[in-house]
Amino acid sequence: MIARAFIANFLAALLMLLPGGAARAERLIVSVSNHRVTVTPNYSGEELVLFGSVERDAATPANRNAYDLVVTVLGPRADMVTRRKERKFGIWINTDYRQFLQVPSYLALFANRPFDQVTSPEIARRQQIGLNNVLLTQRVGTDYADVVPDDAFRSAFIRLRTQRGLYREDPSAVTFLTPTLFRTGIPLPAEVPIGTYEVEIKLFANGALVTKTETAFEIVKVGFEQFVATSARQNGLIYGLVTAALALMCGWSASIVFRKD
Repeated sequence: MIARAFIANFLAALLMLLPGGAARAERLIVSVSNHRVTVTPNYSGEELVLFGSVERDAATPANRNAYDLVVTVLGPRADMVTRRKERKFGIWINTDYRQFLQVPSYLALFANRPFDQVTSPEIARRQQIGLNNVLLTQRVGTDYADVVPDDAFRSAFIRLRTQRGLYREDPSAVTFLTPTLFRTGIPLPAEVPIGTYEVEIKLFANGALVTKTETAFEIVKVGFEQFVATSARQNGLIYGLVTAALALMCGWSASIVFRKD
């Protein structure tokens, strides 16, 4: 009985020491300005606001008065392909490609200061802090793996997504309004993918991960675009026939206009 009680107390004490255990001295309270974003035919993008606070308790060290915050926003995952083109005989042709497996369609990382000042390189890699540390699994021949950050296909993939506003990182986007109150904006471009977005918020102190939490928001289509998307998904044959008919009508209308000119 004594041995059993000792083991139980030991395990309880061990859990108190582990990250995420009951000894956690802080917790994060967060919310976003809009949990449901509607995309209409004239949607041109917008910016959500994430705001929150660090809740301290009696277990918080008295000398802990400065925090760092890293926010990661992950859009719906999908398989994508990056192709390499080369100019041969005066024309550009695809010579090689790399498939990225179930990677975020939208990816944004924000912090209150440069990522390399928030924590150590080892923790940054483990917690996927910064675009260079985010896991982007690829199909390389018959293997599945991530590669070094300066891999040509990986670099091109991130560059192309960044140019479209779908991948981004900003080490100065998080603002602490007070020592415990913070906010950051989440830019959403016009071509933002539809689906559920996960938001991970990680709190650091003196380079160590103190606590983390998650929230989410959803992007949905409304109006005619949603009708078209639903029809294509649920009634493929009818959608194909209607599309073909509309194409013929547009072609006939164009020919009429041409003859009038």
